Amino acid sequence: MDNAILTVNAGSSSIKFALFAAEAGLRRLAVGEMENIGAAPHLKIRAGGEIVLERRWPQDQALNHEALFAVILEWVEAHLGEARLIAAGHRIVHGGAVFTAPTRLDADVLARLAKLNMLAPLHEPHNLAAIQAVRALRPDLPQIGCFDTAFHHTMPEIATRFALPRSFHEAGVRRYGFHGISYEYIAGRLRDLAPRLAAGRVIAAHLGNGASLCAMAGGKSVESTMGFTALDGLVMGTRCGSIDGGVLLYLLQARGLTADAVSDLLYKQSGLLGVSGISADMRALLASPEPAAAQAVELFAYSAARHAGALAAALGGVEGLVFTAGIGEHAPEIRAAICARLGWLGAKLSPEANAANAPVISAEDSRIEIRVIPTDEEAMIARHCLTFCGPTGQGRNTPHPVV
Repeated sequence: MDNAILTVNAGSSSIKFALFAAEAGLRRLAVGEMENIGAAPHLKIRAGGEIVLERRWPQDQALNHEALFAVILEWVEAHLGEARLIAAGHRIVHGGAVFTAPTRLDADVLARLAKLNMLAPLHEPHNLAAIQAVRALRPDLPQIGCFDTAFHHTMPEIATRFALPRSFHEAGVRRYGFHGISYEYIAGRLRDLAPRLAAGRVIAAHLGNGASLCAMAGGKSVESTMGFTALDGLVMGTRCGSIDGGVLLYLLQARGLTADAVSDLLYKQSGLLGVSGISADMRALLASPEPAAAQAVELFAYSAARHAGALAAALGGVEGLVFTAGIGEHAPEIRAAICARLGWLGAKLSPEANAANAPVISAEDSRIEIRVIPTDEEAMIARHCLTFCGPTGQGRNTPHPVV
């Protein structure tokens, strides 16, 4: 068996991972997920379409990331046999203004990343906990960090600014953009599938529980709906998206909410869940007969279309629209609702192609090309690892952008 690369996406209650053969084609060998961390952990690993390992732990068993990764790594190494794991690649939500490319993770880098925890409190600490766990268990295994913010460092300087005193910008209070690993993958796939479109002006819509839009010109980010944090922009599963700062002052001053309570409200109680009062899951809302569910769905589509209009202005026109991620790839109703509001841009769907989740869903007389492209953040992370630890990158220890 070939040597392999492990990719890791660690969250607060789950760890998603994949194992790839360390070869040019990056063949996927296995995928897995550890769910219900902190409650009753449940591990499931699939290889060749079959469940090859499933394990459950008792309710409330105290298992930290290191204990959980010990189980994962033991299975990986047993599965590889005589082959070896040559790298672990991690999705890291925030790279700040410094980490603008995939980076070899060492003690110094981890210390610098820990200072960014406050910028992504729901994600960054868990990303780093996974890295520390692997570091403790396999100290000699190279680990590579891939940052959701890195793709957006091509945004023009003016697009990164808030209209705050300059000292805040210099201290890092600026717009960063997120979902960059996904957008980087989409930009690459678009170059393969439609080179002329990839060279033009495209809005990519990463629509899932977390949702954002990215304006790309020639395959590079020039604007994003997410800003200083992953709270900004579109309505999301449990996040409210863009909100008047005066609302936050009102919650703090007039309603007496603490900063922690406001954080919980914005991150966990708002968005589709807050508006519907039913669910954060788009599938449940589409199936619900409740008026509040329909309103939440309409607000999601309205928010996406409104922000797409702003991104069209930033681009100076649009030739293409790409839908990706869970909702973007699998919810024809949402794509139709968004595109119906973008008719003024020339967007026109083929109802048949849209219903079939076809790769190209625009009508023949649509002025912009509309596509559905499945994203693959795991493959993007593995590709970056290969540049560090493959035949031409063994031992690389500096940030290295992959073109």
